[in-house]
Amino acid sequence: MSDANQTETEYIVEYADGPLAGTTERRLLIGGKVDDRIGAVAAIEGLESLFWYVAGEERSVGGEKYVKYHFDAPDSDPVEADLEDESL
Repeated sequence: MSDANQTETEYIVEYADGPLAGTTERRLLIGGKVDDRIGAVAAIEGLESLFWYVAGEERSVGGEKYVKYHFDAPDSDPVEADLEDESL
């Protein structure tokens, strides 16, 4: 795949805040557009959780599209472990 083709089909997700803040990943453009909302599964304190993020600012760096995604806390799993559910 050529670099020009890659920039037309992929973009880089930048997690701006929430549990995944500071991390990035590559995703495919669907119909030439970025996802308005994405879900990400991550283990926090050993517990797998689903976190939702909403698209924000877009920019181009070195011919690649970067999109900042912001944490959607109300629709996501809780970040903190429930101490009552933990076994001793």
